[in-house]
Amino acid sequence: MQERAFIKMHGLGNDFVVIDARREPFDLDDAQARTIADRRLGVGCDQLIVMEPAASSTADVFMRIRNADGGEVEACGNATRCVAALLMAERGGERCTVETRAGLLEAKPAGPDRIAVDMGEARLGWGDIPLAREMDTLHLGLSADGLSDPVAVNIGNPHAVFFVDDAEAVDLTGLGPRLEHDPLFPERANIGVAQVSGADRLRLRVWERGVGITRACGTGACAAAVAAHRRGLSGRKVEVMLDGGSLLLEWREDGHVVMTGPVATSFRGVLNGGLLP
Repeated sequence: MQERAFIKMHGLGNDFVVIDARREPFDLDDAQARTIADRRLGVGCDQLIVMEPAASSTADVFMRIRNADGGEVEACGNATRCVAALLMAERGGERCTVETRAGLLEAKPAGPDRIAVDMGEARLGWGDIPLAREMDTLHLGLSADGLSDPVAVNIGNPHAVFFVDDAEAVDLTGLGPRLEHDPLFPERANIGVAQVSGADRLRLRVWERGVGITRACGTGACAAAVAAHRRGLSGRKVEVMLDGGSLLLEWREDGHVVMTGPVATSFRGVLNGGLLP
């Protein structure tokens, strides 16, 4: 194999290298994924996304997700919107189903270059997060340098959401990696700091496990919306402001979280040489 086509896409600046492997497999290891994601040695991205044939008969595609550190993860909300947009443009449909390690995610158009995704049920049990020991997920006994009392939520992947007075003032670069690797989280965790900035409006910054601080984290926004409602800080419909822009979230009565936001294509290119498996 001499070269492989890719598409560079993003959702609010959370960026992806997307490779279509539905007809020709694209198998790579963690080190190769890290190189492609490297912003100096490769293309550069927060996540490498590989579109593969779906195992489920009801899904249109399987989306494999690797973080910038090369590790494979279960879910990525912004990437789901991007892959759904590609599928619906390709097939001309009004909805599609994306299979992930976290389950089947239904998507549909929500306006020009906007996609709504049902991210599935928010899981709230301590074993679902998962945590290392039984604990109330509405009030975790976890603190570090002024951050304390987070809410734990699993939206296909584990999140801890801290509510703060000023999200901008938190040293997330310093605290994020410490909290991500806290022994309380056997699978590590995404760390969010959320500030209530208005009626049903949150300001959110996220340290994403295996990536670092990103301009936007779709599952992080879902987790913050669920956490805010559980704490009585918002209704079930919330606008979440991230570094890259805003997402609209609804935690429905049936427990499912619906995320609506934009998608964009930056450019197309080819991988070659040492970047290929």
